[in-house]
Amino acid sequence: MDENLKPLFTPWKIGNVEIKNRIVLCPMGGTSLFGWMRPNSFDETAANFFLERAKHDVGLIIPGIAPLKDPILGRWLYQNKKMFKKLKPFMDEIHKEGAKLFVQLTAGFGRSFAITKPLVLFLKCKPLGFLCKPFVNASYLTASPSRLPSRWAEDITCREMKVKEIHKLVEAYAKTAKLCKEAGVDGVEVHAVHEGYLLDQFTTKYTNFRKDAYGGSFENRYRFAVEVVKAIKEACGKDFPVSLRYSVTSKTKGFCSGALPGEKFKEVGRDMEESEKAAKYLQDAGYDMLNADNGTYDAWYWAHPPGYMPTNCNLEDVKHIKKFVDIPVVCAGRMDPLIASEAIKNHEIDGMGVARQFLTDGEWISKMKEGNIKDIKPCILCHNGCFSMAHYKGVANDESLKEVKSMSRCALNPMTMNRKPYNLKLSKHPKIVAIVGGGIGGMEAALVLKKKGHTPIIYEKSDHLGGVWVEASKPSFKEKDRELLDWYLREIKKNNIDVHLNYEVKDVTNLGADEVIIATGAKANHLHVPGSELAMDALTYLKGKKVGEEVVIIGGGLTGCEIAYDLYLQGKKPIIVEMKNDLMAQAGLCLANSSYLRDYFKWKEVPVYLESKVVEIAKDYVDILDKDGKKIKIPCDDVISCIGYHPNPLMKKKAHVHIVGDANKVGNLKTVIWGAWDVCSKIN
Repeated sequence: MDENLKPLFTPWKIGNVEIKNRIVLCPMGGTSLFGWMRPNSFDETAANFFLERAKHDVGLIIPGIAPLKDPILGRWLYQNKKMFKKLKPFMDEIHKEGAKLFVQLTAGFGRSFAITKPLVLFLKCKPLGFLCKPFVNASYLTASPSRLPSRWAEDITCREMKVKEIHKLVEAYAKTAKLCKEAGVDGVEVHAVHEGYLLDQFTTKYTNFRKDAYGGSFENRYRFAVEVVKAIKEACGKDFPVSLRYSVTSKTKGFCSGALPGEKFKEVGRDMEESEKAAKYLQDAGYDMLNADNGTYDAWYWAHPPGYMPTNCNLEDVKHIKKFVDIPVVCAGRMDPLIASEAIKNHEIDGMGVARQFLTDGEWISKMKEGNIKDIKPCILCHNGCFSMAHYKGVANDESLKEVKSMSRCALNPMTMNRKPYNLKLSKHPKIVAIVGGGIGGMEAALVLKKKGHTPIIYEKSDHLGGVWVEASKPSFKEKDRELLDWYLREIKKNNIDVHLNYEVKDVTNLGADEVIIATGAKANHLHVPGSELAMDALTYLKGKKVGEEVVIIGGGLTGCEIAYDLYLQGKKPIIVEMKNDLMAQAGLCLANSSYLRDYFKWKEVPVYLESKVVEIAKDYVDILDKDGKKIKIPCDDVISCIGYHPNPLMKKKAHVHIVGDANKVGNLKTVIWGAWDVCSKIN
């Protein structure tokens, strides 16, 4: 192990509970031990997930939120005693591995509840909402400190929570915490004066307009959080540790408007001056640890950093707030182990919080300790599998019920938290499988087939593996994507997979294979307007074609917006033309990722033309029609077309011929990798 990492592996205490090292597995939605978006019950899948991570040397585990009142059917968590009986033997297993575990309990979401389309209907139509109330009480799920606009649905106003409802939640915290303690749980975490969730909404002035004991003054705004910890301590004893998930600052300019790193702005939420006071106030109330970062759902990229955010993005603020408390402080948010270790060594923080890397590679701590850092499969911060909650104008949370129930899966690792069994057993009849195309889909298929005992052979027409991922990972902010590509290349070599480069397959029958997988990717769609030949596609640009100062990007979405972002970082002047009414109206694209780019373009005043279409491209300008039918001439040096892709399979599916990735259906990295597993699990 690198000597500089040793401070990460020193013991520390939260109250009287000793933790063997400084690595904290932070809570993630979808990893609750008591089930997620299903009637509460002990979740064996989540339990196994955490037990495996405990075996690979995590110090403290904090599972995802456990709603005190079940979102489905509305039963209080403490009423299900049977569930806590199942929790006890699980805690014994966790302790055998040397780990400790805190259960995170949540009062709720308030205006931040990610309303899906059916819930919008329940909230808009009161009679329908009343009829569905025994099953899903949408009005309760979105109840907030005051009447507030929903973060997810522009035309929904969340009702004000009643005082008796607050008191019921405080009581539920105490009762549930006591059951956790009796089951052998090491502590609880209160969710949360953090990220713009319900308790946090009570604390911030821009979301709390109450005139009663829970609004107005500093003490009133923090009263709910204080009453919670006092009730837990009274029920469980002062020595039972209670952590608080805490946002140091809100980084928020207003409703649905966040502040980016380096931006000068007026804070409407918790600023640093108030946080200095609040942290000490909450410690004195009884909290034993602050599990900290920054942000709200209005500035979601601080708590759920996409790849555009800086590494260790919250560290300086968390280091600052530690000066005002005597209790341990954990920092989360794109944490680099070496930087975290140095901060721990200097007593600037007490623990390093990590979340989604545990989804991608559950053995990463063991690999790091053994000095095998390059063997760690990196999380690329895409949120495609773990948090694919997309929102755009006119659509709330554009997520299917299946996806809502399956949060905290991983785009890169289909085995993570997956109740769907994949067949990875060694084949009794090993086969030779030809894979046509050496992109991510082809390489993933080869690795899975190798695990099953087959002989995969990759045929790639270019002189390198990686496909379009090579070009897609070139922008400066794509360092994690480049790490992932390097990981694949090493794994292919390590597993001695036969690769034929510069080999264009025209007839699969000549390959002498038992099965064939087509992984030939997709082709760019073409514009059909006068002068379209003057535009380059996204891949041409990413391959290194030089562009001038002013560049029109036709098409928003993730591809167009990332290219515009890349151009701006280079000092260019991008202009985006998008036909839809939102810049990033794309299913599966997490709001944390899309809102960063939207906010960035607003901050930097990047011209964006929505509901507009290109009618002509010329050598030095583009003509567009805006939503009112007005013709606008945009001067430019170059044009990049980002209007999507279509599958490019070598041939159609038939017996013993399978198609994976974008060659089958254009999607994202999750659909590519999971599709490869779906096919490979059927090849026996």
